[in-house]
Amino acid sequence: MEHAAAPRTWELDKDGEPKGPVRRCVVTRSVLPKERLLRFVVAPDGSLAIDLEGDLPGRGIWLQARRDVVETACAKGSFAKAARRQIQVPDGLADRIAGLLRRRCLDLLGLARRAGQIASGFEQARAMLREERAGALLAAIDGSEGGRGKVAGLGREVTRIELFTAAELAGAIGREHAVHVAVARGALARRLITEATRLQGVSGEGKIVPPSADDPEDA
Repeated sequence: MEHAAAPRTWELDKDGEPKGPVRRCVVTRSVLPKERLLRFVVAPDGSLAIDLEGDLPGRGIWLQARRDVVETACAKGSFAKAARRQIQVPDGLADRIAGLLRRRCLDLLGLARRAGQIASGFEQARAMLREERAGALLAAIDGSEGGRGKVAGLGREVTRIELFTAAELAGAIGREHAVHVAVARGALARRLITEATRLQGVSGEGKIVPPSADDPEDA
């Protein structure tokens, strides 16, 4: 399956440059907004620490949030070159990062539930979309294609995230079953989109459809 282009979760200035802090990926040499990247630091014992929050002490080593970039960094010793010292890089680094990002996304969904910012279920999610209150729409990857298509048809102006199973969504929001979950506009929805975009890039699975984008599966 071809993945839709990732949604842009940052703003541009009048010259078309990203607003806010940017960093350079040590593999691709691309300069990108921090939210498109992954930060690593070298721990005192010489091991590589994954810093998803971006607040661990030490000089950061930045990688674009893509699985192929992470794997290239591991294969070519990019971490050691950037740090100018030997580093203990854990095995299966891309999978470890994907697991941490998946947990972050589900935790954010749980936080949105506690804040009263979600609508779960077909009718509830559809109502939030119709009222134009939704900032993100999640659909279970193991839900029916018909159901996903009906809700997606109303949510073309909202980022759609298809990365999690119905069981994962249900567990995150404390329900027995969840196939469609809409998250209200606001900071939590934006954070969820940012983390989900990084997860999709590192896992290489699922898809994220930005607003108004054509979905190849809907064609």
